Amino acid sequence: QDPARSIFVGGFGAETTEALLMQFFGTFGIVEHAKVVYDKETGRSKGFGFVTFADAAAAQTAKSMGRLDFYGRQVDVKGTSRS
Repeated sequence: QDPARSIFVGGFGAETTEALLMQFFGTFGIVEHAKVVYDKETGRSKGFGFVTFADAAAAQTAKSMGRLDFYGRQVDVKGTSRS
C-alpha cells in the first residue's frame, strides 16, 4: 500500500469497526480500505487502526487535522510510519 495514501488512527473505542472508520473518513475522500487492529489473544480492539484513501490528497487533509472528534471521542490522526 502507498504510505502517502494511508493514515494511522488511534484512541477510538472497542466498539469501532472498519465500517465506522470507512464511513467517518469517507468525508475526506474515497476510502479504499480500513483496518481495526485486534488483540490476538482476546479478540478485542486495541483502539487503533489504519485507513487507506484512493488518493494522497485525502490522506493529507485527514492528517492535517491532527485530532478529531470521532463519534464523541478524541482520536489522533497521523501518517503511517512510512509516510
